[in-house]
Amino acid sequence: MNFEIKATAAGSNARAGLITTDHGPIETPIFMPVGTVGAVKAVHMTELRDDIKAQIILGNTYHLYLRPGMDIMQRAGGLHKFNGWKRPILTDSGGFQVFSLAANRKLREEGVTFRSHIDGSSHLFTPEKVVDIQRVIGSDIMMALDECPPGTSERDYARRSLTLTHQWLKRGWEHFRHTEPLYGHRQTFFPIVQGCTFKDLRQESAHFVADLGAEGNAIGGLAVGEPTEVMYDMIEVVNDILPADRPRYLMGVGTPANMLEAIDRGVDMMDCVMPTRNGRNGMLFTQHGIMNMRNRKWADDFSPIQEDGASIVDRIYSRAYLRHLFIAQEILAMQIASIHNLAFYLWLMGEARKHILAGDFKSWKTDMVERVQRRL
Repeated sequence: MNFEIKATAAGSNARAGLITTDHGPIETPIFMPVGTVGAVKAVHMTELRDDIKAQIILGNTYHLYLRPGMDIMQRAGGLHKFNGWKRPILTDSGGFQVFSLAANRKLREEGVTFRSHIDGSSHLFTPEKVVDIQRVIGSDIMMALDECPPGTSERDYARRSLTLTHQWLKRGWEHFRHTEPLYGHRQTFFPIVQGCTFKDLRQESAHFVADLGAEGNAIGGLAVGEPTEVMYDMIEVVNDILPADRPRYLMGVGTPANMLEAIDRGVDMMDCVMPTRNGRNGMLFTQHGIMNMRNRKWADDFSPIQEDGASIVDRIYSRAYLRHLFIAQEILAMQIASIHNLAFYLWLMGEARKHILAGDFKSWKTDMVERVQRRL
C-alpha cells in the first residue's frame, strides 16, 4: 500500500491524500460503507460502485469467520470474489464485536474466548489466528486484534486493557510479517491505538503504535460512550504522535459533523453503520440538515428527496412517496434511504477533499458542521 499527501489545509490538520492498493486507489478523506457480513445492508454492489461511488468497503472478521466460515471463503478465492466487489476492502479484526459480547467472552493473555451469537458454540481468537483469518478473507487492509473498553471505563481497567492490547499487537504484527497473502494481491496491517479517555494512556499507545512503522494506523475505542468533546480531544492527542505520512483511520465514527471535525484534526479514513442503520429507520442526512421521513410534514411534500442530492434516488423519488413507503413498511423505503445516506456521506468526503485542495476547508467546514446538524 502507498499513501501520498496531495494537499494540507490552511489553519487545520486536514489533508487530502491518495492511498494506492492492488484493488485500486482511495482518495482521502474517505468514508467506508460497512458491509459486516460481506454485504452493505439493502444495497447492491453496482449501486455502491456507480451511484454511491464507494471506493472501499468493510467486512468483519468475527462475522465472516462464523458465517459462511473460512472453508467457504477460501474455496471462493477470498471476499472480493465471493461478494463481487472489485475495489479495496478493509476488515475489522472482530475486537469490537467481542467487546460487545461482554457476557459471553473471556479475555486472557493468549487471546479471547467467546460464544457465537448464532449457535452458542465456543471459539478462541488469538492475535495470530485473526491475522490468518484475514489472510483467508483477503482484505487489502487488515486490523490488529484489540480490546475496545467502554468510554466510561475506570483508569485501572483502561490500563489493564491497554497492556493486553499491546501484547496482542506485538504478536499479531510479527505473525503478519512472517505470513504471506493467499490470492496474489498485497495486504497491509493497521495497528490500533487504544487508551480510553486518558491522555497519558493514549499518548503511550500512539507512541507504541507509531514505533512499529506500519503502513497505516487506526484510532479505536472512541464513540463508545464518552462525551463528543472528549472524543475530539483524544483524536488531537493521538494525531500529534502518529506519523503524518501514513493514513489515519478513525474507527466507528460517526455523524456528518463528527466526520468533519475528525478530518479537521487530521483523520483520513472513517466508517460507521449510522447512514444505513439510521436510514432503515427513516432518518436521512442531507447537506441542509436531518430529515425524519416518518414525520407528517412530508406526507404531501412532492418535491424531490433532495434536488441537489448526490444520488439518483434523490431526484427520482419525492419526499411524500418515501414517507409513504416507510409508513407502509415497504422494504424499498430502507433501500432508498440507505442509498441516499451513503451517497451523501461519500459526497461530503468529496466536498471536504475539494475544499482542502482549494485552500478554504476551515471556513467551509465551520459552515457545513452547523448545517448538517439542523433538524428539518
